Amino acid sequence: MPKNGFTTTILHSDRRAGAEHGAVHKPIHPSSQYAYTDAHEIAAVFQGKPGYTYARQGTPTTAALEAQVTQMEQGLATISFATGMAALNATFFALLHRGDHLISSKYIFGNTNSLLNTLAALGVEVTLVDATDANEVKRAWRPETRMVFVESIANPGTQVADMRAVGAWCRDKNLVYVVDNTLSTPWLCTGTEFGASLTVNSLSKYIGGHANALGGAVTNTGLYDWSTYPNIAEPYRKGPVSTWGLTQIKKKGLRDMGGTLSSDAAHRIAIGAETLALRMDKCCANAMTLATFLENHPKVASVRYPGLASHAQHTRAAEFFGGKFGSLMGVDLVDGIDLFEFLNWLEIPILATHLGDTRTLILPMAQTIYYEMGAKQRALMGISDTFVRISVGIEDTEDLLADFTQALGHF
Repeated sequence: MPKNGFTTTILHSDRRAGAEHGAVHKPIHPSSQYAYTDAHEIAAVFQGKPGYTYARQGTPTTAALEAQVTQMEQGLATISFATGMAALNATFFALLHRGDHLISSKYIFGNTNSLLNTLAALGVEVTLVDATDANEVKRAWRPETRMVFVESIANPGTQVADMRAVGAWCRDKNLVYVVDNTLSTPWLCTGTEFGASLTVNSLSKYIGGHANALGGAVTNTGLYDWSTYPNIAEPYRKGPVSTWGLTQIKKKGLRDMGGTLSSDAAHRIAIGAETLALRMDKCCANAMTLATFLENHPKVASVRYPGLASHAQHTRAAEFFGGKFGSLMGVDLVDGIDLFEFLNWLEIPILATHLGDTRTLILPMAQTIYYEMGAKQRALMGISDTFVRISVGIEDTEDLLADFTQALGHF
């Protein structure tokens, strides 16, 4: 069969894989255990043969979603989790040991930053660097360095890591390269394009797209030689070498930690994924228009959006993401404007801690997600007390512009 485009492939993924009774969607499998009539067969599944035993390690419904994500990311295989944070936890804790060294971008999601603090407390050395400059990543290398982590577009500052140069260097140094692709999504780019070993997505965001299910995923790109990675346990050094890393993540990070994606949530996410490209195109177009409007407004001090020529990584973003720049932006208001009053004047954007919804969402950062880390760390990440994050949705563009116009008009 000829290779189809992105949306066609996802739309027909379940049907072409042989969904039961001619269904076009994989049905929801709620069973927590799976029975066998032959004891040899269940033993074989426990020992590595494909199949299902206990739903904590997956169901036919989660497997169908994983197949979709693998196709999106152009990878080899995917493991799904209950949330994006569960996916990151599984990746870090399954692959890193005490004394190992992790290099991470300092421009990352607040909860991911908190997770790295937990890793450090347990004996994994963590160095935060400005990953928009590959040389900073390189300078942080030590003999015990095992992994490099970046976000494709940083949340919430929208910095764009030098993913291609970092990926090439990780290949030369034989380091596991993890790319969180949540904000750009596989529609704008894939981790595979930049040499990632593993790509992480929060399925709760754009891939699911409707704020009705939580989920996360780790995709093996097939680009890393796991036979060279010292932390793979002996029981998982079986079968094709390309599978070893993801097998360990599944066994240690999913089976042992229990961050399992439910079949119901997997079904919701899979349905949402079918329209990812359509939604992202509209979100990107709306965001570009709104960012341009706000950058030229006298009540706005600055706008951080990769689509603007004023963005420090604009040229890189245009190359990496095919002329689309995502839906997330950061906005700082001019001095003298009451941030909370401005937010309360807005009628269309929803005050909510989420992103990637079909609806536009807005949130003050310093007073919410990044409050716990303190002023010093916020300053290092470029998050001021007047900084707001906007995740632009698919509303009519004119309505969004009119609403921001009236809200800013009160000052």
